[in-house]
Amino acid sequence: MDQGTLLMAGERMQAVTGVTPPQQAEALIREVFPSVVASPLPGAKAGARLGRILNRSIIGAPLAWALLIPPYFAKVMPFIAMRYTLTNRRVMIRRGLLPKPTHEVALSDIEDVRIHKDADSDFYREGTIEIMSNGKSALTLEGVPEPESFREAILNASRAWAPGKMKTPFIPAKKSE
Repeated sequence: MDQGTLLMAGERMQAVTGVTPPQQAEALIREVFPSVVASPLPGAKAGARLGRILNRSIIGAPLAWALLIPPYFAKVMPFIAMRYTLTNRRVMIRRGLLPKPTHEVALSDIEDVRIHKDADSDFYREGTIEIMSNGKSALTLEGVPEPESFREAILNASRAWAPGKMKTPFIPAKKSE
């Protein structure tokens, strides 16, 4: 394994991300840690907002950095860390030292993926992703870094791996002769 990546139960290392069919095994497509805005510490959102405001001045910037250090390290500490994981079967929120899913949505249940932004979104380059299923919100991922690309990854995985989601006909690759 490279870079200390932990494998989920039944997950395999693969040469090309997302090529393992879901019927064979669950394969990691993408995983992200939420930004400091979604830190598990109490008051992290208010602290992130204050940090954004303080960063506008030369005197306030060091104070902002000092204010943002605890939420930053809390978001990556192994025993309380949270991560958003996309596999070829589901999207899930995983927490803890040995990350276990706390909330999840199967790719086949996903109807739409929406991005919500607030005043802090541009500064922290993050957004809240809302996954819709059966006309209602099935899962909310707060503080997702680069939310547009994560949204596209979720939609692409859903179209590729969930039965009946592909809108265009499948054209198999042909062997070159």
